[in-house]
Amino acid sequence: MTETGGTGRAGPKGGPRIGLRPETRRQKSVKALWVGLWLFYLSAPVTDLVSGGHSLGARLLGGLGLAAFVASYLLLVFRTARQTEVRRVLVSVAALSLTATVLSLSLGREWLVLFVFVSVSSGAALPGEISRFTVPGVTALLALTAFAVPDGDEYLAGLLIPALMGGFAMVGIRAMIRTTMELREARATVAQLAANEERLRMARDLHDLLGHSLSLITLKSELAGRMLPGQPDAAAQQVADIERVSRQALVDVREAVSGYRRPTLPGELAGARTALTAAGVLADLPAEPVEGLPEEVESALAWALREAVTNVVRHSGAQRCTVRVELLQTLAGKVVELSVADDGGGGAAPVPGNGLTGLTERLEAVGGTLSAGPAGKKGFRLLARVPLGSGS
Repeated sequence: MTETGGTGRAGPKGGPRIGLRPETRRQKSVKALWVGLWLFYLSAPVTDLVSGGHSLGARLLGGLGLAAFVASYLLLVFRTARQTEVRRVLVSVAALSLTATVLSLSLGREWLVLFVFVSVSSGAALPGEISRFTVPGVTALLALTAFAVPDGDEYLAGLLIPALMGGFAMVGIRAMIRTTMELREARATVAQLAANEERLRMARDLHDLLGHSLSLITLKSELAGRMLPGQPDAAAQQVADIERVSRQALVDVREAVSGYRRPTLPGELAGARTALTAAGVLADLPAEPVEGLPEEVESALAWALREAVTNVVRHSGAQRCTVRVELLQTLAGKVVELSVADDGGGGAAPVPGNGLTGLTERLEAVGGTLSAGPAGKKGFRLLARVPLGSGS
């Protein structure tokens, strides 16, 4: 009957995301709406309060009691995302149980539904090793109170199962939230370790590439210095050797760096699926990319795919993202086309930035073009096209 605190962050279209706390005002509002939705089940006590034939004093006290119950319930649910002391949570659950008991005994059987909220909140807020006892305990208290309230046993059959199953369902959701958060932390740790390992590997490779060349340049520079001014021809030969070695070192570094930075379409498609899934966006991706593309063309399209997916995850608020990589035959020859479209709220004209500017330059370097803009009434689309030539 509630979404626990660890699931507070809204998804791309406002739905809850497991294991994340709300950060923005919109996400907090979404969680409040999600939690408050279940309060409609309090219609029976509210109806009884309004038209149940109670005295004015009973209505006033009942209204105050119901408001205090709802406030305590919401406070208990919203703070489950924090590391709250178990003793304080137990006191809050006990207070809710006492309030539900007093209101049910005082105002009648319609108020027995409050015990369902108590059971659910205890399952959501307490650790599993404790809530597995509190949920049956609250259900037992519901049964005892129902037999003490006039005609309460008639409502008992319809409340026992929701109280028991709802409470244990929240126990399972809390465990799932904890597991999801641990998985996120583990994934972040693995990514950090992989990045560190990549930095070490690059440092080793650059050291191997440049160590010998720089040592040779230093040695020949010292020789040229000793040869001047008495042996200008020999010194000039040493300077020529220095130029040759430095040029070769520059070529080696460029090849090493380009090897590290050059993405591939299969790799970027796999990364896109992971990123979109983690962001709660339904990923519609091609099963296999186009094969046999020139290396420069594939690299440019892979960079475009990475930038487009990053924008979808960060800015679009989309629920679905569709990626297509197709080889088309036009009058001018074959063309490979990459299309990334989403159904989010980013349907405005794009503002030129470093990302789109860099992609345009990369595509123009291989003879391609880039277009980005609204896709119909809703959503955004990036389209990259690169000609392969009539003979490709």
